Amino acid sequence: MSAIFDTLCPMHARLGAHGHIVHAGPTLQRIHPEGDLRGRRFLELFEMRRPVTGQSMEALRAAAGLPLRLRLRQPPGLALKGVLVALGPDSAVGPEGGALVNLSFAIALPDAVRAFDLTRADFAATDLAVEMLYLIEAKTMTMEALHKANLRLQGGKTEAEAKAFTDTLTGLGNRRLLDRVTSRMIAGERDFALMSLDLDFFKAVNDSLGHAAGDHVLRAAAQAMLEETRSDDTVLRFGGDEFMLILAGMTRRAEVDEFARRLIARLEVPIVYEGETCRISASIGAVLSRDSDAPDIDAMMAKADAALYAAKQSGRGRHVLYDPKTPPVMQAKATQRRADTSPAGPPP
Repeated sequence: MSAIFDTLCPMHARLGAHGHIVHAGPTLQRIHPEGDLRGRRFLELFEMRRPVTGQSMEALRAAAGLPLRLRLRQPPGLALKGVLVALGPDSAVGPEGGALVNLSFAIALPDAVRAFDLTRADFAATDLAVEMLYLIEAKTMTMEALHKANLRLQGGKTEAEAKAFTDTLTGLGNRRLLDRVTSRMIAGERDFALMSLDLDFFKAVNDSLGHAAGDHVLRAAAQAMLEETRSDDTVLRFGGDEFMLILAGMTRRAEVDEFARRLIARLEVPIVYEGETCRISASIGAVLSRDSDAPDIDAMMAKADAALYAAKQSGRGRHVLYDPKTPPVMQAKATQRRADTSPAGPPP
């Protein structure tokens, strides 16, 4: 029976009545850093993102038949999709009270192939994963060709203008882009939230593992922010470990709190660099444009920095939404902090 499932569903796991893995498919074994998964609790290895369930086997079985969204708890923390079948007393697959879970990489497929050096042999013969990889590669090549052609048509001036608004290390926008985006939103009377974010513990990574590791962590953090934001949001790097986020249409304080908690949790997922595990977090200060009668980007940045200063004062890995009652001296310190940490000359 195991050999049949290993061939048809190489990413499956059969669970016992108490949620422990009885058997795991070969590809699922391969992608987990701990190797042999037998005897481990499924929910200790995989974080259930949707639907939100408890940690018991009963809660997990209640999600039978629903689309599952999971994430590996260990690096590289890949996102997975899955479906679960609860096993009854007459099941020949596993014990009563257990479950069969079948997983797939979904949109994380390219990352998984690169991270684990997967080949066609790691997928079921009927799996469209390999064909999807070919399509993704073809699309990427086509987009690159179109981009190059567009640059040639527009000339070097357009390319130079694009570079002027881009941080070269991460590919994010820079301060110049912030001014352009926010001025358009303010002119169009669109509400937004502005977040000032500093990476916590980044200096320790940079000092202990070197600048190459630091650059790798910055790029990984930038990618995480892009993945956690929406298409109409903007993520910018101001230099060093300082970032700004413009969250379009975000008007409620509860929305900001929920997003900040989720973003900090994502940034706390360990990042692996040449076999070394890098751990960072983030402190966030935020302000809502609707809290100002006449939003001004410089004033909003000062308020976001004041909130960031308060977050750092209360400990790392925190977020604070600007409060008009924030003592002026704290605002002054936050403004001075950004002036002290900004590089001379135009922002990167």
